[in-house]
Amino acid sequence: MAKVFLVIAAVVDVCLAALLIGVSGFLFGSGPESMHGGGLLTAAYAAAVIACLVAPVTGFVFNSRGKTGLGLALALLPLAGALVALMIPAPY
Repeated sequence: MAKVFLVIAAVVDVCLAALLIGVSGFLFGSGPESMHGGGLLTAAYAAAVIACLVAPVTGFVFNSRGKTGLGLALALLPLAGALVALMIPAPY
């Protein structure tokens, strides 16, 4: 049963990474609708995408070592971070 939840978490994390990559043009593009993000924003954004892709792998590794709860928590960490980021109000 835990593997089912890990697979669902992996699908959610990959979809979140795809969403982050899809909207990156609005932050780093050269068009008039872009925010023209700086270096720190670029590093944080790259770290978020990498975390979305590495989290399911670590979840499966911890599951195979017998630490299923920790693996599931790590696999769902990017989703929790995205939900927290949605609660931050816009600065305008």
